[in-house]
Amino acid sequence: MLKSVEGELAAPDLEAIAADAHGERAVGRTTVYVYEAPVRICHWVNALAIVVLMVTGYLIASPLPAVGGEASDHFGMGYIRFTHFAAGQVLAVFFLARIFWAFIGNHHARQIFYVPVHRKQFWKEVLHEVRWYAFLERDPKMYVGHNPLAQIAMFTGFTLFVAFMICTGFALYSEGTGIDSWQHALFGWVFAIWPNSQDVHTWHHLGMWALVAFVIVHVYAAIREDIMSRQSIISSMVSGERQFRDEA
Repeated sequence: MLKSVEGELAAPDLEAIAADAHGERAVGRTTVYVYEAPVRICHWVNALAIVVLMVTGYLIASPLPAVGGEASDHFGMGYIRFTHFAAGQVLAVFFLARIFWAFIGNHHARQIFYVPVHRKQFWKEVLHEVRWYAFLERDPKMYVGHNPLAQIAMFTGFTLFVAFMICTGFALYSEGTGIDSWQHALFGWVFAIWPNSQDVHTWHHLGMWALVAFVIVHVYAAIREDIMSRQSIISSMVSGERQFRDEA
């Protein structure tokens, strides 16, 4: 059963009919254009930035062993910190770009920024997806956009967590730029919540490990769905098109 992002029945037979990017019916095709180019670009840039941030963030928290010689001859940690700061600013810019596109793109571009908690049908479908991932359901339900469980995961694991990491990261960065910097002006309020700078460091570091867990689950789920649910997942974020292979 193919479903649109709103969960409405879109196509009983994929050989004859498939839902397009707006949930409308289109005869004679099994490929649906879902993710627009700006969404895909932001996805891959953010993914790369997050990986760089996780690696460099780990090294900042657990520095490399000291090396012999004059300190002026070695700038290893300096390069690591610079890379971390640069990747953080890239992530912030493209995260804002992704939010901007949610307002002007198709409705799939807005899906990861809200969860329809008021819809009873939504929670029924979440339960089905939980059972599907737990291998308790025999057949998957097919969705044009994210399935309901993935929508919750993307909203919490990406939107909220990345926003938290950006706020705490720039707050920590403002300690070096000073109270007259725009970083402190925009994110200095973080220290009103955690006056102790080390607490902000700790929460920022814990947030990194939460993102590591999210990335692992996200990659696993994408590969699993690509193989088991008879619909393209990974290639959809490259071409923008979701292909429904069959309807058993």
